[in-house]
Amino acid sequence: MAGLLVLLGIHGCTEVSRSSIDALKMATRGGSHRPTAAEVAARPYYQMQVAGNDGTAVLILGNIDGSREAWYGAHQVVVFTEHGRVVQTAGLSQNLDAVRLPADDPFARGLQTLAAPVEYTRFEDWSPGYRYGVPVHARLVPAGRETIDILGTPHEVLRIDEQLDAPAAGYRATNRYWVDPQDGFIWKSTQQIAPGSTLQLLQLKPHRATAP
Repeated sequence: MAGLLVLLGIHGCTEVSRSSIDALKMATRGGSHRPTAAEVAARPYYQMQVAGNDGTAVLILGNIDGSREAWYGAHQVVVFTEHGRVVQTAGLSQNLDAVRLPADDPFARGLQTLAAPVEYTRFEDWSPGYRYGVPVHARLVPAGRETIDILGTPHEVLRIDEQLDAPAAGYRATNRYWVDPQDGFIWKSTQQIAPGSTLQLLQLKPHRATAP
């Protein structure tokens, strides 16, 4: 996922200039680069760092459709999120093709509202392997307050652990979300997108519908 996709329709920008694209490619070249606060601030795009089995890169927000956000990287890599949770990926060695959520989705309500564990079931599609409609039982557990650092700025957050169990697939995992206690915005997360495949998401220059 090193480098970034050439985009011509970034949300909030009419066109990404060639010099800006080249600068972004330089910033994410290789698998070990970590952008500085100055580098992130200098670019007029919403930016999210994503690390996983396929490498580490800074992705750009390319489209917003209601609560669904599409974050673009190189080699046709796209990470789709809703309310901070990954709901679809493309271009990775393991992909989450789709997820079907309950009507009363705890993420839509806001994880900052959790005062006790909450359980629900969702259904996921994974590829390769045509593993479709896999029921995944999830249990969200408040894990207390923590302080995280993003580009030198401390953030006081709530940590929410999500225990996943899919017996039909022999799959168990734990996701973690670091949540703004005021509005539920997820600053940082570690999410399993398919068995054996994890993404770590860190909001560098986030898109937020409301101010914190």
